[in-house]
Amino acid sequence: MLTGTPSVFVRASGCNLRCWYCDTPYASWSPEGEDLSVPEALERIDASGASHVVLTGGEPMLFAELIPLTQGLRQRGIHITIETAGTLDLPVACDLMSISPKLAGSAPSREEHPYWHRRHHAARHVPPVIRRLVRDYPYQMKFVVDTRDDCQEVARYLEEFPEIEAERVWLMPQGTETGELAKRGGWLEPLCQERGWKFCPRRQIEWYGPVRGT
Repeated sequence: MLTGTPSVFVRASGCNLRCWYCDTPYASWSPEGEDLSVPEALERIDASGASHVVLTGGEPMLFAELIPLTQGLRQRGIHITIETAGTLDLPVACDLMSISPKLAGSAPSREEHPYWHRRHHAARHVPPVIRRLVRDYPYQMKFVVDTRDDCQEVARYLEEFPEIEAERVWLMPQGTETGELAKRGGWLEPLCQERGWKFCPRRQIEWYGPVRGT
């Protein structure tokens, strides 16, 4: 919903899932980064002068520090977006809960990563968490779509949650190269129009490429 809004991103390094297409492996498969305290993170945000902050990952809901961090942002009057897979829950302050459920095809290879294949499937779908987030926060649902079959799975998913409004559903093509994004977007965008969903292009890839700091 806020594509193009200048924002500071705070990325939590660590994830309870392992999507095969993850475009931030440095926050999931091989976590790295600085160990910042909540006051240190808030100090950096203050220095940026940002009015919008996106808390993302990895999976930010893994970390209890998210609670005081969002409280500090709320006290400052900063708009808070949280990007989550919707598998974990914390009592956070949030102005836009951006929920990205992981579809069945997101699991890593059974042969190459048997442990994570099992764990990913066991953890990727937690209906009580989805219902609580949708009930208690302004929200958007953002599905990463790799194949046409994924769209059928999205439709079945939404049948399970009739409380989710179609106008809050966004479908994003999977990919980190402009060519593959354009190819998938060519059939995904009209499909979204047919279903009453929103098409979500990956503007950061189109504008800057798959690089950090954008």
